[in-house]
Amino acid sequence: MRARPGLLIPATISGRHDIGHTFSAYPQVETRVPKQPREAREAGPKAERTRTTILEVAEQVFADKGYAAARLEDVAARVGIRRASMVYYFRDKQELYDAVLSNIFGELLDRHQAALGIPAPLPDRIEAVIDAWVGYVAERPPVARLLLREAADGSPERVAGAATRAAEVLSTITTAIKQGQRDGLFHPIDPIHFILTIVGATVFFVAGTPRIVPDWPFDPLSPEQLQAHHNQLLGISRRLLGTGAGTVPATRTRKTASSGRVAVATASR
Repeated sequence: MRARPGLLIPATISGRHDIGHTFSAYPQVETRVPKQPREAREAGPKAERTRTTILEVAEQVFADKGYAAARLEDVAARVGIRRASMVYYFRDKQELYDAVLSNIFGELLDRHQAALGIPAPLPDRIEAVIDAWVGYVAERPPVARLLLREAADGSPERVAGAATRAAEVLSTITTAIKQGQRDGLFHPIDPIHFILTIVGATVFFVAGTPRIVPDWPFDPLSPEQLQAHHNQLLGISRRLLGTGAGTVPATRTRKTASSGRVAVATASR
């Protein structure tokens, strides 16, 4: 038996769900945001802050309304700028949507690569990826709705600009799983089946439940429900990959290696 240190999901930025909750996982690895291009930096910090705000608001608008119904006017109004000012940052709605999706997949890629880079056995690094995924969606619930909308009525042409980033996310995890299979650590499951099983469960859990049963007293983003969902995903992962009995044992407390804060640790296998 070994203990898995806790991953503390930090309080989120304004406009996103504040969970401040701890998942059982490895110490969170700092995700470094890539530097902006030189021409963007020269535009000044205020312009960069405005662009960041536009992307955050647009993510919410596209998630709420869908691509077809969303308007640049809606985004501009929520940001507090004129519709005409939007073209300084994004030429049209397609370019803005492209940037939103690229931002989502780019941050996912950073987090997954960080999780796969921790000094731990490969099965545990795959579980760290799951920790990172659940924590990401908990911080940014609109991501789940956007992915669900794209799965239902998206088109390859509309997401072409962000497709490279999305493919990199899939490739990173697929490569790690195939390596584990070559090393005899994992069952011979198709990595894409594994990824879509994990991703689909979270997307529908977060985005589908409130729509299908809106009057049901169930908040998928509450700390308790997120923790339960996270534990179930670990069980599913262990069954599919053959790395455990598929149950999440009792927890105990310990300090994380990165911050020294007390978090929840789960003894596994």
